Amino acid sequence: MVWLAMGVVYVIWSTTYLAMRVVNETLPTLLATAIRFLVAGGVLYAIAIRRGDRDEDRPGRTQWRGAATVGVLLMVGGNAGVAWAERTIPSGLAALAIATVPLWMAVIDRMVYHRRQPPLVLAGLALGFVGAAILVGGSIAGHVDATGMVVVVVAAVTWACGSLYQRRAPLPRRPFVAAGMQMLVAGAVLTVAAVLTGEPGRVDVSSFSRASVLALAYLVVFGSWLGFTSYLWLLRNARTSLVSTYAYVTPVGAVLLGAIILHESITARTVLAGVLIVVAVAIIITAGGAARAAAARSDAGEDRRTEPEVEVPLQGLGGTEERLLAQDGRGELQADGEPA
Repeated sequence: MVWLAMGVVYVIWSTTYLAMRVVNETLPTLLATAIRFLVAGGVLYAIAIRRGDRDEDRPGRTQWRGAATVGVLLMVGGNAGVAWAERTIPSGLAALAIATVPLWMAVIDRMVYHRRQPPLVLAGLALGFVGAAILVGGSIAGHVDATGMVVVVVAAVTWACGSLYQRRAPLPRRPFVAAGMQMLVAGAVLTVAAVLTGEPGRVDVSSFSRASVLALAYLVVFGSWLGFTSYLWLLRNARTSLVSTYAYVTPVGAVLLGAIILHESITARTVLAGVLIVVAVAIIITAGGAARAAAARSDAGEDRRTEPEVEVPLQGLGGTEERLLAQDGRGELQADGEPA
């Protein structure tokens, strides 16, 4: 079951970038992304709100504010930013840019929360940002649309900020309830953005291709439901070190799928940047996990609660859904109102 779920995550989160690119071919980007989250979030919330601790875990004004902040950072700034950028840059390149999220998280964690990083993590950061610089350098050299590249890098930073904030955000303890709330808020904000940019007035249903419509349905069913639930199940039933391998598998899969299906070109610059970024992410995940394990061993036997340390590897890379895992103020994973 673990390897089946890992296969689902590997495959689905490798294909979400490709699906967003296909959606963009004939559907308005912001409006399509809004529909995706309104449908996925509405169904998820309607089912999840009826389960678990409904008396002590009722979403109130504070929880909706927290969900709104997380949803805007992760899905509006992050996911919609990637979808918008993919109008002008290849899906594989967008996936590699988003692969830098753990790098940004480590930097933000150091600068904002003043947490010291192990030397290997610092080495991974340096290597990863060299790879990111090579990607951005391609747009400066005129090989890639500069605006699209800047937007996807900003999306990666926004994604990292939302991933870190949600660990302390006042969210419901039930993760699916929190995920549904975040999707609903993101869908509402994106609908307003689509109206302000005039997308509804430019909609021509007759121009919608079957491929784009099916890709949007794929993102709802497989990306937002099946992929996310498999990932959430893995977090409770598999080793963190195993689950975190998606972080350097999915970008490679996205690049290959973009080349095979959409005939996106793979340049030597892209290959070099991709190798550096994937190796950097692997170093950060491995070194960060080793440091947390050592810290846990040193604290063994002590009856005290320390401030939870942010886990970089499990947030930031595959599809947006991995960011939707809700945690309470103590940073403990909750399932239906009970500690997992």
